[in-house]
This record gives sequence, structure tokens and C-alpha cells, in this order.
Amino acid sequence: MNKRVAPDSITSLGEQEVFVFGSNLAGQHAGGAARLAYEQFGAQWGNGSGMQGKSYAIPTMQGGVETIRPYVEEFLSFAQRHPSYKFLVTRVGCGIAGFTEREIAPLFREALLIKNIYLPATFIAILESTVD
Repeated sequence: MNKRVAPDSITSLGEQEVFVFGSNLAGQHAGGAARLAYEQFGAQWGNGSGMQGKSYAIPTMQGGVETIRPYVEEFLSFAQRHPSYKFLVTRVGCGIAGFTEREIAPLFREALLIKNIYLPATFIAILESTVD
């Protein structure tokens, strides 16, 4: 299956690499991966969703897992339309937002088929061991 694994720790990006992180709808990138995206990868304060600089924000702080799904689907579609980019997905929603990897990983199942998306190893392990 998918062996496109995002690094556990991302501190720099190649020219076509994009840092994919969990955000809040208000785009207040004050902590966790969002803060790193803001400080190093061009995330814009006040912008809680989509491509910005060398980063892509997925809102995760607005409710339950099902409220995240449309934003993940939007991201997957965006990645498919931009094959020249390499999207490095962090453990979106599994830090400050408080979700478990088992709750979030299934949202990224389709990413296994998208060649320019790299997922956390834990997401891949969950996806490879479960069937919807």
C-alpha cells in the first residue's frame, strides 16, 4: 500500500514541499504545528483554511470529527489538482484539537491513492489495518 511517509518532525521544506497542518477557523496560529506553519512556512494570521505560503491549513477546532471531513476532502481535491507539490501531512487534529489518530486517519483514506500526499506513519498504519 502507501509508503509515502511524512517525517515526524518537519523543520524545513524543499522547493515544492507543502506543510499540511491543523488550524482553527479564525486562523489564530498560536500553538503546535499551526505556530510552526505561521513562523516558518508562510501561514497567514487570520486565514484558517487552505493554501498559504508553503503551508496548507485544515481546520480542526470547530467541533467533532465530522466537521473536519469537508476540509480534508477539499484538501485532497486541491492536492490532486496540484501534482507538482509534495504535501507533507502532520498529525492534523491530534495535538491541541484533542482527537486521536484513530479518529482522524480515516478521513485521509483517499490520500493513499494520491501520489503527492505523504501521511504520518501512524495514519498509514491505521489505514492499512482497518477497513471502512
